[in-house]
Order: sequence, then structure tokens, then C-alpha cells
Amino acid sequence: MKQATFTRQPGKMAAMLFAFAVSCLHADPLPSWNSTAPKKAIMEFVEKVTTSGSAEYVQPSDRIAVFDNDGTLWSEQPAYFQLFFAIDRIKALAPKHPEWQTEEPFASLLKGDVKAALAGGDKALFDIVMATHAGLTTEEFEKVVTEWMATAKHPQSGKPFNSMVYQPMLELLAYLRANQFKTFIVSGGGIEFMRPWAEKTYGIPPEQVVGSSGGLKYEVRDGTPVLVKTPELVLNDDNVGKPVGIQRHIGRRPIAAFGNSDGDYQMLEWTTAGNGPRFGLIVHHTDAEREYAYDRDSHIGKLSKGLDAAKTKGWTVVSMKEDWNTIYPSP
Repeated sequence: MKQATFTRQPGKMAAMLFAFAVSCLHADPLPSWNSTAPKKAIMEFVEKVTTSGSAEYVQPSDRIAVFDNDGTLWSEQPAYFQLFFAIDRIKALAPKHPEWQTEEPFASLLKGDVKAALAGGDKALFDIVMATHAGLTTEEFEKVVTEWMATAKHPQSGKPFNSMVYQPMLELLAYLRANQFKTFIVSGGGIEFMRPWAEKTYGIPPEQVVGSSGGLKYEVRDGTPVLVKTPELVLNDDNVGKPVGIQRHIGRRPIAAFGNSDGDYQMLEWTTAGNGPRFGLIVHHTDAEREYAYDRDSHIGKLSKGLDAAKTKGWTVVSMKEDWNTIYPSP
């Protein structure tokens, strides 16, 4: 059989590669964003901090962007997704804890009354998280979270939780990384809860996840060194805790911060108070048809102080209804 031959055509190949490069340069990096003010503000900021020779040029090592998770990168209604995980864990562990049948907040959770369970406030939430998270090694906990994320469904949408991420924010993360930004999650959610799936979902590796942290202790179990989760709160990475978490884990003040609630206020404030070009953005949930609409009176993701301060502090406010043409990725 005669062997096929291919003739090299350097000039033609170079032209094709050049044409492809030009098409990439002109492709819209944020197609799920409407051509409104927020998209323009994002792209103008990125252009000025990445243009060599510009007075506002920022070295790649300082291009740090931090993102809240709940309500900023994925949905958070009608309750934080980590709470749904904890509730499922309570149900799975209940046979080993008969005392939970009469002990709050567990008794109410086992009856399906989440509102009554959370009536105890922060203490009730702390008890739920500690009872379902502590005692496991970090590897065991990672396995439990990974298996839950692979099978659990949102109670209202019926979608897998990790499919309820925001397509516009996925594009934004990719756009920033393409421009030599390092992207971090800085969330009030548990750091060990987010790390198992953040890289696959957002392209953010475990070492770039900052979150609320429980205690850890070193043990040797059956001859194997392990780290065991303990029932204590080391860092509440919310509100004033977010700048603290950033300093402890990252060690550089970000130049861009993205949030959606008053829990992100101090992170946005601290980020945008730094020297040089800065960017702050708030995702405002205004789309009751495609997602949820809430702000000042919400029990989850309350946005009041940040909404009032955005104009005076120069923060960009994104209306999900007006500024995003897509909410979730296509199946």
C-alpha cells in the first residue's frame, strides 16, 4: 500500500496560526455577560493592570483576585449548601446517636424541621457542623464530601449542587487566569468542605482555598500518621475574619475582590483600600425567574450595607437579571 505523504508548507501554517491567534484575541472572553457597565468595568480594569508600560501596570505576582463562594460562585438559597451536607450527615449518623432523637438541634433536623433546628442561632449551627465534621481524618472527610457531592441534589431545583455554579463567574475566573491573575476562594464555608471539589469545579486548587477552619490534631492510627478534625473553631472566615484569613493564607493584599453579601463587606473594603488600581464587585441577586431575588431582608446572603456603600466606594454592582444572559452552565 502506498504511504501517504504530507508536504510541509511553513508559510501557510504560519498564516493559519496567526489567523487563529487573531480570532482568539478578538473572541469575547465573557460571552455570558451582557454588554453593560459591569462587563466594561471588568475588562477595562484587567487591561490597565496588564498593559506593560502603563502607569497602572501590576506585576503578575501581585495580581491576586479573591472570590466569596456562597452566592458569588454558586447559589446559596434556601440554605447554604454545606448545611444540606451536614443535615444528610446527621441522618446518616443518627443510628449511632440515639440521644439525638430528643437533643436539639438534632431532634428537629431528624423530623425535617430545619427552621426549628436553627432557632438556636450560631450555637445550633456550630453544634451541627461539629457533630458531622469532627472526629474524621482529613482523608476520611474528603471522601465523605466527594461522595456526597457526586450524588446529592438541590431540594428545589433537583440539580446536582456543583452544577449550580454561575457560568458568568466561571468565565471571569478563566479570563483573569488567562491574564496571569491568581484566583482564590475566600469563603465563610468550611475550608475542608470546599477543597475536595473546588479545583474540578472552578479550576482553583486546594492551596488557593481560604475558609472557616476547625481544629486539627496529629495522630498515628494503626501505624499511619493522620490529621484528625477536632470540634473547635479556629477561624471564622466571614465578615472581619475574611481579611484576617487572606493575610494568614495568602500574605498579599488582593487587587480585586468579588462578593455578594454584607459578609463580604470587609474583604471588599480592605482590598479596595490598598494603593494602586483596585477593583471590587458585588453580585446582586435580582433574578427570581432564573435563580433567586433577595438582598436587604434575606436570611441568607443579606446585602444591605454593601449595596449602600458600593457607589461611594466605587464598587461595581452586577444585576444578575440585567447583566447576565446565562446563569448556570448548560448540562
